[in-house]
Amino acid sequence: MVPLALTSGVAPLLEFPFEAVYVRSIVFVSLYVSLFAVFLSTLVSLPTAILLAFTDFPGKRLCKSLINTGMGFPSVVVGLLVLFAVSNQGPLGALNLVFTKEAMIMSQFVLATPAITAISLAAVTGVDGSVREAARALGGTKIDVALVTIKEARYGIATAVLAGFGRAISEVGSVLIVGGNIAGADGVSKTRTLTTAIQLEARQGRYETALILGAVLVALVLLVNAVVIRLGDGGVMR
Repeated sequence: MVPLALTSGVAPLLEFPFEAVYVRSIVFVSLYVSLFAVFLSTLVSLPTAILLAFTDFPGKRLCKSLINTGMGFPSVVVGLLVLFAVSNQGPLGALNLVFTKEAMIMSQFVLATPAITAISLAAVTGVDGSVREAARALGGTKIDVALVTIKEARYGIATAVLAGFGRAISEVGSVLIVGGNIAGADGVSKTRTLTTAIQLEARQGRYETALILGAVLVALVLLVNAVVIRLGDGGVMR
């Protein structure tokens, strides 16, 4: 049997043996939500880091402080804020996003963006000034200088994306609040991720399944880390 489950404690759980379809669906949901959130976050974080690195404007120090503060912002508070935003009384209530993957993506986006922005900013500002000066001396525009700087800082930027992905895929509190940890009667995950499934399986005493899910989570993080290291060592994938 498979669990007829929403969040634990909302509906009774039926005992069930480990099933591949259950784990595959959880892995799919985890990767879909985390990768999509990190992709969107990178699209916002990298231009923000470039803007903060190359321009001066009123409130720049405040922006940096907010970004650094966001890196340590409690995930459960983020989950509550997103849940309020998508609830019937919230500004996005008409979209019916409560307990959906889209709400989970929103939550992970908020969590990943400060980390990716801060680390990318550190990587960009850490590039030797002579690189930018050489690009300007060769007649490069501001865009050309920015592109050269990004190329030099690519390993740091890749590390930033890895940090954002690590925070997103290992998140428990916020995705549990906004996603509901839902799996259908057929064993297919609707909004259940690796972390929330591990928590549920361990609490229900199904340690074998929890260990398998934990091993998958560690393997995914190590795989992404290996890709980043390869990018840093070789510059490009070969």
